[in-house]
Amino acid sequence: MPGEAVTLQLGHYSGCVGAHWWGLQAAALRSPSEHNELGAAALLRFARGPGGTESPEPRLVALELKGGVGALRADGADAEPPASWDGAVADCRERGRAPRDTGSRRGDAAGDAKGNPGAAGPGSSPAGSQDDPSPRLWSDYLSVNLHPKSLYVIRQYLHDGDCGCLEGFGQGESLLQDPACVEELEDRLHFFVEECDYLQGFQVLCDLHNGFSGVGARVTELLHDEYARKGILTWGLTPVLSAVGDPQKSFCRLMNTALGIAHLSRHSSLFCPLSLNGSLGLKPEPPVTFPYIKYNASLSYHSSAILAAALDTLTAPYRLCSSQASMLHLADSLTFSGRKVVAAWAALPLPALAGSSLPDVLGAHQDVPWQLLSSCKEQKFGSCFAQSAVLRGVRQEEGSRERESPEQVLRQYLHTQFPGAFSTAHVLRQPCPTRAPFPQFFSPLLSPRGFLGDRARGSSAAVGSVPVLAALQSCPALRALLSGLGRELRPRRWGSSCTAGLELDDVQEALEELRSLAQCYETGAAADGSQDEADSD
Repeated sequence: MPGEAVTLQLGHYSGCVGAHWWGLQAAALRSPSEHNELGAAALLRFARGPGGTESPEPRLVALELKGGVGALRADGADAEPPASWDGAVADCRERGRAPRDTGSRRGDAAGDAKGNPGAAGPGSSPAGSQDDPSPRLWSDYLSVNLHPKSLYVIRQYLHDGDCGCLEGFGQGESLLQDPACVEELEDRLHFFVEECDYLQGFQVLCDLHNGFSGVGARVTELLHDEYARKGILTWGLTPVLSAVGDPQKSFCRLMNTALGIAHLSRHSSLFCPLSLNGSLGLKPEPPVTFPYIKYNASLSYHSSAILAAALDTLTAPYRLCSSQASMLHLADSLTFSGRKVVAAWAALPLPALAGSSLPDVLGAHQDVPWQLLSSCKEQKFGSCFAQSAVLRGVRQEEGSRERESPEQVLRQYLHTQFPGAFSTAHVLRQPCPTRAPFPQFFSPLLSPRGFLGDRARGSSAAVGSVPVLAALQSCPALRALLSGLGRELRPRRWGSSCTAGLELDDVQEALEELRSLAQCYETGAAADGSQDEADSD
C-alpha cells in the first residue's frame, strides 16, 4: 500500500483545482471495488460522523484570502456530510448558516476585480445559464467535508476588490515571515503529518500569478528544511489569462510567475507548471483546445476541472495500491541532471472507440493525441529526456502476438514515439470519473462512458467517466518557457509597485536561476538557436 501525503493548497485558483480533484477522488471511491486501484488513504483521511458513518476528508491545509471561501467557516466544514448534487451546483448547507452560493452570480474568480471574465472562451453558452453554470468560489462546488484544521483564512488581504489584494511576490513572502502565521501553519501541518503511518511527502498546489507565489516560496522552503527526506511535489497553477489587460498588472503577474518558478523549483523535489494558457508571458497566447471538450476558458470552474482530471491521472504512480514507488521515486526518475521542472501533457479524453483493446487504441494514433498543459511552445522535433505516463479507462487485453502486459504495450508505444527517452508506464482499468460537480462540457460524440461510437448520448445524459492518457515529461520545450520569462523581465521595467518588498539582488539571483535551469534542457537543436534568441531581444 502507498504511504500518505499531505496537500497544501495556496490560493484561490489552486482551490478551484483542488475542489474538483477532491470530488474526483471521492467519486472514485464509489466505483466497484475491483476497479479501485488507487489507494484512497494516500490523500484522504476518513472521519467518523454522526451515526458512526465514515466520510472522506482531504489531508489538506488550504490557505485562502478573506472573502474567498463563501459560506465555509474559517475553521472548516461542519460535521454534516455535503448534500447531494441538485441542479447545476451543489447546495451544501451548514448547521445554522445560509446555503452556499448556487452559482447564480456572474463572472469568475479568474477575471478582474469586478467579476468580469478573464478570457474569451472557445465557445460556450452564456455564463450563469442552466447548461453552463458559473460558480464563483471553489467552495460552491466542494463536494467533500474539510477538517477544522484544513482551512486557514488570511484576513490581511481580500480575495476580490479594487484594493487590499495579495498582488505581489514580496507581499506573499512577508506573510510567512510573521511568526504567528508560521506557527499557525506549522500547527496545522503537524496535525496531519503526525496521524500518518508512513508519510511519503507533500503536494503543494500554488497560484503562480499572484502573491501566493511568494507564499509558496516560503512554504516549500519550510517543508524542505523540516522534512528534507520527504518528497515535495509542487504544481504551479495559473488560470486562463485575458489577452487584453492592464500592462501594470500583466507585468506584476509575470514577475510573480518568474520568481515563483525559480523559488518553488529550488525547494521542491519536482515542480510542474499547470495551465491552459498558450504562454505565461506578457502577451498570453490563445488557450489550449481539446477535440472533444467545448469549455469556457473564462471560467475557472471549467479550466480547473480539466487540470484536476490531469492531476488525478498524473499522480497515480505514487497512489496505486500495487505500487512500491513513492513521490521521491517519481521525482528522481524525471529530475536528473538538474532538470527540476517538468511539463504536463494530457489527452482528455483519449480518443478511443468503444470496445477497442489497448493495442488498438494506441495503434490508431501515429502521433500521441495529447495537449501540452504547461504553457510551453511545443518543439517540432518532439523529443524528451524522461517521462512518466499513465493511461486509464481502456480495455486491458494482452498484446495479440507476444502476450505483453498492458504496461509493456504502453512502454513500447512510448519508445516508438520518443526513442531514447527513459519512460515509465502505468495502466489502470479505472477511468477518470466525470459526474457532477464536474462540468458537462463534453462533445455529443462521446458516449456516457467517454468513448466514440459506443451509443448515442441523449441530450440529458451525462458523461460519467472518460479514458485519459497523461504524462509528466522532462523535455526541451521547457527551455523556451524558462528562458523566455527571464528575458521579459528586463531591469528597466522593475520600477513597479509589484516589486515592493523585493531586493534587486534577490530578483537578479532568481532570474539567474531561471537561465541556469533553462540550460539544463538544451539539446543540439535547441542550443543552436539559443544565441539567435538572445540576439533578437
